[in-house]
Amino acid sequence: MAIRRLTPTPRAVDWGLFAAVATLLATGVATIFAGIPSSAWIIDLHALSGVLLTLLLPVKLRRVAHRVSPSRLTGARVLSVGLATITLGALSTGVWWIFGGTLDLGPWGLFHLHIALGLLVPPLLLVHLRARFYSPTQATRGGRRDVLRYAGLVTAGALLWRVQGPVNDALDTAGTDRRYTGSREEGTDDGNRFPVTSWVADDPDPVDTADWSLSVAGRAASETSYTADELSPDATESAVLDCTSGWYSGHEWRGVRVGDLLDTADPDDAAAWVQFRSVTGYRWSLPLSEARSAMLATHVDGERLAHGHGYPLRLVAPGRRGFQWVKWVESVRVSKRRELGEWLAIFVSGL
Repeated sequence: MAIRRLTPTPRAVDWGLFAAVATLLATGVATIFAGIPSSAWIIDLHALSGVLLTLLLPVKLRRVAHRVSPSRLTGARVLSVGLATITLGALSTGVWWIFGGTLDLGPWGLFHLHIALGLLVPPLLLVHLRARFYSPTQATRGGRRDVLRYAGLVTAGALLWRVQGPVNDALDTAGTDRRYTGSREEGTDDGNRFPVTSWVADDPDPVDTADWSLSVAGRAASETSYTADELSPDATESAVLDCTSGWYSGHEWRGVRVGDLLDTADPDDAAAWVQFRSVTGYRWSLPLSEARSAMLATHVDGERLAHGHGYPLRLVAPGRRGFQWVKWVESVRVSKRRELGEWLAIFVSGL
């Protein structure tokens, strides 16, 4: 009876579940770009929404359990059972990751499974709502009490999220090494011995530097080209590579400062973006002011970059996620506007 008094009304629970899933999807996508500490609130909001979903889902399942007896199953209810199963899978894999869990799925792992299950939930939920949608005004019967109940749930969720840190420390799990992005440490200060991953299926043959050159062109007074021997990798930068695959690795990088290349090229007054293009066609742009402080690295922790890590040149962009650190760079192009096609290229370049 006490639990019932603390639980929002059925309609409020349903809309709470919808809001939690919508927030999880939005913040999950946003975490891809959350590479600096000031964006940590995105990850915290994602986690808090997950805890809220964890608290509301049992309430929902308990209320509808009688509808899924074998004699009462319909096609729509089978879909609902599938939705509940995948949602529970997404939640459990997320919790397992937080507390240091692992899972070997060949080239994939637990973090990838969590993402895949999470991306399945929204479309299934939309199909589910086609048969069960009702106006939000129907969820207001609880009024002020529902507002207070949700305030209590959010507070409880925030406390549960904060407790996981001390629990991880007490149990000494792998979760204690997580960065604010959720990524775990792997290969820091160990040269090329950190994971070799690519956002898409980019896997070119090793670059023959005898046939390779770096071009710096676009909206600039002087378009230039450099062979490998003409580059002077004498700049250093300590930066953390934080990959969306769920790992991070800190290193000292050595290479060529992009600002020096741009000074030689002399961008015109209309220049606003700098695009870095790989030999595979993969490309990403940075605002001109940010690009000046970036680096094109040839070495990591004193070792020449391995092919898998982008030799002969890899972009080092502190504060950006790993998929934005373009590998096997062959072109630096200054432009007035960002090329919209690069958003497509990051998904299909390896194909």
